[in-house]
Amino acid sequence: MAKIPLYVITISLVVGLGSFEFGFGSAVFVASLGQPGFYMYYGLDPTAKHTADIISAVNGLFYFGAAMGSLSQSWFADRWGRRVALAVAAIIALIGSALVAGSVNIPMLCVVRVLQGCGLGMLLTLVPLYLSEVAPPAQRGLLTGLSVLSFGLGYVTCSWMSVGCYFASNLTLSWRLPLALACVPPFPLLFGLRFVPESPRYLAWRGKLEEAWAVVQKLHKDKDDPNQEIAQAEFTQIVRQVEAEKEDQATFITMFKKPSWRKRSLLAFFITFAAQAAGIYGITNYLPVIFASLGMTGSMPLIMYASHTTVGTLAVLLSIVIVDKFGRRRLIFVGYISLTLILLAEGLLQWKYVGTDDKAGNAACVLFIFLYIIFFQCVDAPAFIWIAEAFPTHLRAKGVSLGIFALFVGTITFSTPAPVAFSTIGWRMFMIYMALSAISAVITYLYLPETKGLPIEEIGALFGDEVVVHLTQDGHGLVEDKSIQVDHREIASESATAAEKV
Repeated sequence: MAKIPLYVITISLVVGLGSFEFGFGSAVFVASLGQPGFYMYYGLDPTAKHTADIISAVNGLFYFGAAMGSLSQSWFADRWGRRVALAVAAIIALIGSALVAGSVNIPMLCVVRVLQGCGLGMLLTLVPLYLSEVAPPAQRGLLTGLSVLSFGLGYVTCSWMSVGCYFASNLTLSWRLPLALACVPPFPLLFGLRFVPESPRYLAWRGKLEEAWAVVQKLHKDKDDPNQEIAQAEFTQIVRQVEAEKEDQATFITMFKKPSWRKRSLLAFFITFAAQAAGIYGITNYLPVIFASLGMTGSMPLIMYASHTTVGTLAVLLSIVIVDKFGRRRLIFVGYISLTLILLAEGLLQWKYVGTDDKAGNAACVLFIFLYIIFFQCVDAPAFIWIAEAFPTHLRAKGVSLGIFALFVGTITFSTPAPVAFSTIGWRMFMIYMALSAISAVITYLYLPETKGLPIEEIGALFGDEVVVHLTQDGHGLVEDKSIQVDHREIASESATAAEKV
């Protein structure tokens, strides 16, 4: 693997703080569900159906706000740039998090979680959008995947902090402190954005070619390339492709009118919605409750939840390290096949052992919940990467918005009813998730094209768009070859071979 310039790594880590804030901010409420002080403060009975309904409503409203934020960011990102949009999102998330931490009753908590969700939804959309536009083709999967890794690190930080807070003598502090600490990550992000450049592709799209060239030079600064041949080739390709597409009017409506855009849009909606249909939030948002149903008491459900998020984040790291070698499509397909088998096993185990004293059976239930989060990362990170790189520059902000919007629609659809569903139909929920995962595996195999290794300007060829100019294999030059055809159903290895022939 070619080395990644330190400058690119630095700005990627700074921007990744946006995903960290989403992970932390969305996890704090989940963690609060494991704190006795939360239920005491709001006068709720943890075992009552009324409480389950309230939890569903608060979570549903948060993801509604996130869905609205994911759509609205495209206007900011296209009109004012990726950097300004990130700053606006961080400020909204900061205000929302502060109000959540200060909530004094359930109605207030419901309202301000919408605002917090809006800011966090914007951040989760903008981070992969920006990272895909500054990453070199060979490492785009790794760098764009940092958005999911940072998300996971936010979850891990919050979950282990909540374990510590469980032992606080002040029961209000035990759940309100993590909520308040969600206000911290936006500050280093806002400070760091002062040193982060605007996306060169956005600048070129807006006709600011001198600024775009200056950024591309920084992104490709390499002592082994003193003549900056790679930077010159990529800059030329960016400018020519943007100019060729400049007259296209990009709206959410036209995204579904032009055939090549419609293919991208439908697949972007599918790829993130399907991940939620596999039950990720329906399961993880209520893990403390699920672990309690398996006989765990006291702090143990929170400890197991924190361990679960840690294992999942380590799996994300492995996923983004190998995604540029194995491909997005292959990992997603393997992920869905694995999830189908794991969910089947989990459902059968819970059917047989939940409510019993069989320690081996309950331990097996826990094992498969951990296997679930490991193999889910074969789906999650590649999905974020795919939607961020599949669209042309003038459509990318809206395309990523659509994908993340679908993620939150799926989250609302499959996680909001989860507490009631798990309390009524129990293990059968895993069978529903299993069936949906199997369907997703089939659709992925048949229709999802491989995008690994291709310069982002050349991905349009996978959907039937014209690519004005191609980079040579070593990235130092350009080739004008409009005869290249790409089969939408090719396997990853065939796609890589086609890319090497360019």
